Amino acid sequence: MKTPEPAAACTHTCHQCTLRHSGAFTLATPAQLDFIESYRQGAVAVQAGQALVREGQANAQLFTLYTGWAFRFMTLSDGRRQILNFVLPGDLVGLQQEFGELSSHGVEALTDCTLCVFQHDSLWAVFREHPRLGYDVTWLAAHGEGHLDENLLTTGRRNATERVAMLLMHLHRRLDRIGLVDADGTAAFPLTQQHIADALGLSLVHTNKTLRRLSALGLHELKNGRLRLLNTRALARIAEYYSRPPRLLPLL
Repeated sequence: MKTPEPAAACTHTCHQCTLRHSGAFTLATPAQLDFIESYRQGAVAVQAGQALVREGQANAQLFTLYTGWAFRFMTLSDGRRQILNFVLPGDLVGLQQEFGELSSHGVEALTDCTLCVFQHDSLWAVFREHPRLGYDVTWLAAHGEGHLDENLLTTGRRNATERVAMLLMHLHRRLDRIGLVDADGTAAFPLTQQHIADALGLSLVHTNKTLRRLSALGLHELKNGRLRLLNTRALARIAEYYSRPPRLLPLL
């Protein structure tokens, strides 16, 4: 595995972080930012296709994704892969290993990424010295568990059309929340149909047919690596996707 390289794209301090000024994340006090900065080791650049965490890995580092996309996945012995969720800017990566567990999943960069890196075994200091930040970490873990519950419902009970509609709605809403949807309603969407199939438990052929069917109904447009939702009400009805008003997200 190629070692991630130091990143030149994130040379500023936590006080100057552009993610924190996006309006999507909770405000941190100067003391909290100083503390986060004290155990932040810097940033690394990771190329698309490179592993951030390998399945079965011990002592993986804790990251916050700063730019780009990644995904968490598990594989069977014959290479079949299940994508568990997609990681977007602001998301925390590697929390499981911070509690001394071997990683049951892998994390791979879907696009070129920049990540903030935190010191090994530093999470306890967060809970001890800044309980509010410790609560934020707990909230992020619970929030991630909620996403997994929804994914389990999707793959277990929704049909193919409902699954694809759910994925498009969910990712577009997440991108919009962190300011990555442009004024024309489009957002970068680097997923291939294989990624979608692996996330939804569908065959590649079934995924292709379903995407074409929803597009023919005028519900979405995928063009030149960008996604536009053309009829969010219809997609939400198909997916039974009724999200609550978005709240500000914690950010480490």
